[in-house]
Amino acid sequence: MKNARVLTDGLRFPEGPVAMDDGSVIVTELIGKKLTRVAPDGTKTTVADTGGSPNGLAIGPDGALYCTNSGGFAFQEIGPYLIPAGEHGQSQPDDYIGGRIQRIDIATGEVTDLYTECDGRPLKGPNDIVFDSTGGFWFTDLGKSRERDLDKGGLYYAQPDGSSIKEVIFPLVTPNGVGLSPDGQHVYVAETPTGRVWRFTLARPGVVAEGSQHLLCHLEDAQFDSLAIDSDGNVCVATLTANGVTAIGPDGTVVAEMRVPVTDPFVTNICFGGADLRTAFITSSGTGRAFVTEWHCPGLATAYSL
Repeated sequence: MKNARVLTDGLRFPEGPVAMDDGSVIVTELIGKKLTRVAPDGTKTTVADTGGSPNGLAIGPDGALYCTNSGGFAFQEIGPYLIPAGEHGQSQPDDYIGGRIQRIDIATGEVTDLYTECDGRPLKGPNDIVFDSTGGFWFTDLGKSRERDLDKGGLYYAQPDGSSIKEVIFPLVTPNGVGLSPDGQHVYVAETPTGRVWRFTLARPGVVAEGSQHLLCHLEDAQFDSLAIDSDGNVCVATLTANGVTAIGPDGTVVAEMRVPVTDPFVTNICFGGADLRTAFITSSGTGRAFVTEWHCPGLATAYSL
């Protein structure tokens, strides 16, 4: 992979990049509580103000953006970095509004709350999201930590019209990134503190086959964040402890590593864009930057990418 270059800076803990067909990329800003479009020349414009702490983003079948909003984060400054406070970085702040799934109209910036609970239990810290080809979406909820307790996390499946949400896997240890294999037969989930990536085989959309949970990869001392899948089926997962992105093959072996040129303990996410899907956009959250680089193979087009 070619060296990454800075696309823009001055972002307030960016995450959730989504590549657009005009060459721009839309990111969330957890501290800024908004969605921001970054043009190819690095200029920034606000797409929507969401409140809370918007995290993961995906384009849905109606062309709108769907956001996993974790409800708010407590942050702290450590040296040159602005990073989440608390155990595994999910500390619940005083202005926490509760976790939620939101729909955002890209043209108008209108924000609609779709889900705030599942089966009567409030969502705590929705994190990452991916749509399947049938129009439903998977998302992770990593929970929140407080002074004396820590939520368990889970994997969920929902419909974008607000009609259905269900808990599919519970509990998981601070589940973060989520993605689907190129054939749509497997869903991958990365856990932050354990350095584990799980693979679940699907019986049908939104349903995990019984007994199919498989440990794809475990990297000692690694901490994983959000992820994307490339066209080779590699799970490209942001690795907080490695200052970049780790590509894990379908057999669980590490096939490539990319490091951003500026030290940052919070490289958090990746997406693919450009005409050939070889352009990787990477969020470097602790320093407020977005990087762009050429990936070693084309990325995998998401179900409703523009």
